[in-house]
Amino acid sequence: MNSFVFKNFDLNKSFEKVIEKLYGWGEEIILKAPNFLLAILVFVIFWYLGKYLRYFIKKVLLQKVGQESIKSIISRTTFIITVMIGFFSALAILDLDKVLTSVLAGAGVVGLAIGLALQGTLHNTFSGFILSFLPNIQINDWIASNGYEGKVTDINLRSVTILEADNNAVVIPNSKIIDTPFKNFSIKPRSNIIITCGVSYESDLEIVKKVTIEAIEALFKQDVELGEKIDFFYTAFGDSSINYMIRFWTPAINRKDILDAQSNGIMAIKSAYNKYNINIPFPIRTLDFGKNKFRSETITVQGL
Repeated sequence: MNSFVFKNFDLNKSFEKVIEKLYGWGEEIILKAPNFLLAILVFVIFWYLGKYLRYFIKKVLLQKVGQESIKSIISRTTFIITVMIGFFSALAILDLDKVLTSVLAGAGVVGLAIGLALQGTLHNTFSGFILSFLPNIQINDWIASNGYEGKVTDINLRSVTILEADNNAVVIPNSKIIDTPFKNFSIKPRSNIIITCGVSYESDLEIVKKVTIEAIEALFKQDVELGEKIDFFYTAFGDSSINYMIRFWTPAINRKDILDAQSNGIMAIKSAYNKYNINIPFPIRTLDFGKNKFRSETITVQGL
């Protein structure tokens, strides 16, 4: 009987403590209710503010950016940052300082670990941001970089894709484009084309120069206002010819335009040389046997 009373007494005491605890929670909830509602309101406001900023940045601030992926990532990042500010503000309103400190500490550790693990990826990502806002490379530009050459078909946060002349796509990481030199054929609308050739030693060099320049002038008009002109230089005494270089300007923004200009220029020069009987010699090799004596001997093998 005494044992039952003792157990019954302990059970009642425990029940009273539970009731007391629930009453304490109820009072705390009632006291915190205004802060809780205010925290929810602040978070909702920041949520819709983030959506508005995402739309505003994508449609207004970044409307001149050609890469859709860049506009999307920047607008999404802005939305996430805005929502996180609202989340931390709501925690501060609820006086959850310890939770806020723990969340920030955990985010810092996780961010450091992710940064170390994705160092190369992050490098490419930041390089993609840089490439997207620089005028040095754009979609449809013809570039040469890292041993490859072709038309830029895509620029995203990881890589640049170029389509080579053989219709094969090459994907180059953004960091490779940023860290190494690249050549852009499309920045300027006109390019300086170079053709090299050689004429025979018996040619009149003044006539050769005059005929060659006239042949190029008839085909490629130079913009004098831009300071363009045709340059002609004799460059070397070759093995079988006197070599020269001629340079002229023409519209060219990719490799095909350059090859077309060189091909048309070569045909024009060859046609002019045929008209004036100017010879483009074949390579000639002279063999001198003056100091070499050839001797033929008859060898008799006995026993056969």
